[in-house]
Amino acid sequence: MGKAIHITGVVQGVGFRPFVYNLARQHGLVGWVRNTSAGVDIRAEGTPEALQAFVAALTTEAPPLARIDSLTAQDTATEVYPAFEIQASAALEGAFQPISADIAICNNCLRELRDPADRRYRYPFINCTHCGPRFTLIKDIPYDRPLTTMADFPLCPDCAAEYHDPADRRFHAQPVACAACGPEVWLEQDGAPIHGDDALHRTVVLLQQGAIVAVKGLGGFHLACDATNPVAVAELRRRKGRAAKPFALMMADLDMIRQHCTVSEAEAKLLKSPASPIVLLNRRRGDTRIAPEVAPGQATLGVMLPYTPLHVLLLDEGVPPLVMTSGNLSEEPIVTDNAAARERLAGLADAFLMHNRDIHIRTDDSVMRAFEGGELPLRRSRGYAPYPVRLPFDLPPILAVGGELKNTFCLTRENYAFMSHHIGDMDNYETLRSFESGITHFERLFRITPEIIVYDLHPDYRATRYAQERAAAGIPAVVVQHHHAHIAAVMAEHGLTGERPVIGVCFDGTGYGTDGTIWGGEFLVADYAGFERPAYLKPVRLPGGDAATRKPARIGLSYLLASGVPPEDDLPPLVALSEKERHTVTIQSERGLNAPLTSSVGRLFDAVSALLDICQVATYEGQAAIELEAAVAPDEPGAYPFTMDGGQVDSAPAIQGVVVDWRAGVSPAVIAARFHNSVAAMIRDVCLELEARYGLHEVALSGGVFQNVTLLGKTLPLLREAGFTVYTHRLVPPNDGGLALGQAVIAGVRAASGK
Repeated sequence: MGKAIHITGVVQGVGFRPFVYNLARQHGLVGWVRNTSAGVDIRAEGTPEALQAFVAALTTEAPPLARIDSLTAQDTATEVYPAFEIQASAALEGAFQPISADIAICNNCLRELRDPADRRYRYPFINCTHCGPRFTLIKDIPYDRPLTTMADFPLCPDCAAEYHDPADRRFHAQPVACAACGPEVWLEQDGAPIHGDDALHRTVVLLQQGAIVAVKGLGGFHLACDATNPVAVAELRRRKGRAAKPFALMMADLDMIRQHCTVSEAEAKLLKSPASPIVLLNRRRGDTRIAPEVAPGQATLGVMLPYTPLHVLLLDEGVPPLVMTSGNLSEEPIVTDNAAARERLAGLADAFLMHNRDIHIRTDDSVMRAFEGGELPLRRSRGYAPYPVRLPFDLPPILAVGGELKNTFCLTRENYAFMSHHIGDMDNYETLRSFESGITHFERLFRITPEIIVYDLHPDYRATRYAQERAAAGIPAVVVQHHHAHIAAVMAEHGLTGERPVIGVCFDGTGYGTDGTIWGGEFLVADYAGFERPAYLKPVRLPGGDAATRKPARIGLSYLLASGVPPEDDLPPLVALSEKERHTVTIQSERGLNAPLTSSVGRLFDAVSALLDICQVATYEGQAAIELEAAVAPDEPGAYPFTMDGGQVDSAPAIQGVVVDWRAGVSPAVIAARFHNSVAAMIRDVCLELEARYGLHEVALSGGVFQNVTLLGKTLPLLREAGFTVYTHRLVPPNDGGLALGQAVIAGVRAASGK
């Protein structure tokens, strides 16, 4: 008896073929297994009982990094095979398959790296089928060494023997190498380069002496320095032009992390996961070793474990916690190329720890928070991209280009939505080029020729202009409103079919509304096909437009004026503004001169942050709101009122309450807590009104404001106690990094309906 088996999913580059080979031999089967551009094909022959057990074990005993999306097994006529073998890969015209993300070093490789008796002892590029680079070095499929950046490193006899042995952990591990045949590392400072172990030892000495070192990693360069050295951290900020945005840290192990942060079981699991992201952790009270300059005004630290052997070797030398921030000038794409690093990072780094394994696609570190025992993505990139989001229905080939900030794009094929790695803020030419090259790479990698292109309603987004240029060449284009896309994204990742609408609560900083104003405090009744806007935050003037986001004091004054609070000199925003600025903001707010209306909850958070004198000037996006969250006093039950009239939710009573408490000497921490409580209660109350009106019991929360786990943690219990089923983000970020997913699904549903 024979079986023809076809498997799709992430089943290449994860040790799946040797698993199948050994499983077949274990069950006494003959036949073959091979990779194709469409997945894995298997022909197996044996007794019916053995075949049944074999097929069941393909899913129940699959390698830990495999992700099986579908498995079909059909009876076939018996052929005579002499044994079970692994056949050469086959490229199929037009076929595609998901690709594995880059994986942190596994325990077996870690043990070998530290074993003086092992031939790969202290080799900075040790890997196997269970770990190492994948996405960053793949040029095309099927995933074989000649189609990766390892093609330039012929295998030595020892590595070749492992590579071709199905019983070996490195069987067809495409980046497999050793010191005799693989990439090498060196340090460039003044004078001749230093190679090998000497380069690593010298790098450690430089870091201990307060130097800033550019370190080439998996998806690009990091800038590293001693995180316990305030002078070094301050100098890195000065050179990089990054005034206050927090730096990421790398620490040697969980014990070191626990010296500086509290770590829950869920956070520890996330830190040690194969993706090994940066995890935002609560900083320990009284911790004085980490320099304050690492994360000014923050109650959290973004920390990751060493995820490559090169990182492990550096941290094993006993260095203190290291700043590991993206190797770039502020807001530019991360640098990946050695020559580019020498040029673009020359003014930032004192030395360069280089290697000669090329990075084909740049990939920043992912950033996660643990929430309710699961993941809340803030930036989905290394370790996660390009794993697809599985959709509840098939879509035609679609390219969704995302937004302007925290850009990612999305390509769809069948029921897969391939979300890109983090591209970044589309405010410079280098990021636009990275965006364009990333799209080209994904279209080739997944064999997708878009039949529809979809973009945001905002006319001035660079991604929108890119989409319009491609649409001009003949691709049908679809325009999607920003907040509708946010709600569709959270619906899609939860597998909702859209047969019934949900109450969508979308709170963020900015999004272009269908009425030409700036939205951001929206209650939608939405499915994939369309939406209503039955409630929203009452609009307030934004003096100076987008420029006001860099000076929350201006927003604070505007909200005072809109709330009928006399703008007296004792209030912090008035103190922070010059007399001329006060006059300008007042005129702009009263007359609407260069002061567009906005319903943004993000701007409301900015205003309260300014009113409490927490942040009057912002140097990065979201700073005022992030620092407001960091100030919240735990266990404070008080709240301020919001009112609702004709669908407009008025924040004036809450602003008035904040001012009354401020003048009464209530601490900013208590006021911040009361404000968060107020917003959570307001969400519940508005959703109850919409439930009564529309008969809907499901609520989807999205938008950048819901990165705030304090607000999220206060909102969810209130909604659940009120009887709602609530959907939050688990697979893509609530910020604009998840926007493209919603755009793609909306466009696909509209296309299917002929709209």
